[in-house]
Amino acid sequence: ILKSLGDRKKEGQILIGFALETSDEIQNALQKLQNKNADMIVLNSLRDAHAGFGYDTNKVTVYDKSGNEFSLNLASKKEIAQQILNIVKTKLQ
Repeated sequence: ILKSLGDRKKEGQILIGFALETSDEIQNALQKLQNKNADMIVLNSLRDAHAGFGYDTNKVTVYDKSGNEFSLNLASKKEIAQQILNIVKTKLQ
């Protein structure tokens, strides 16, 4: 789905993908960022305690195509979503 959206992305659109990885996490996420024509990728790891499936909390790392990395510490999923939106808003300015 992300690849299809990346292929159709228009000027001015921002495409954010999510990557749940179990091995070579950073490398695989960065490869998806590039291959799928996304502007940002949010890396979820199954290795982080109290994060992801079965929890109300999460811990993620956001990578953008400019090479920036944003590590979001363990927080409620609602707070993580707000932090991701804040990163996007910053990129739009």
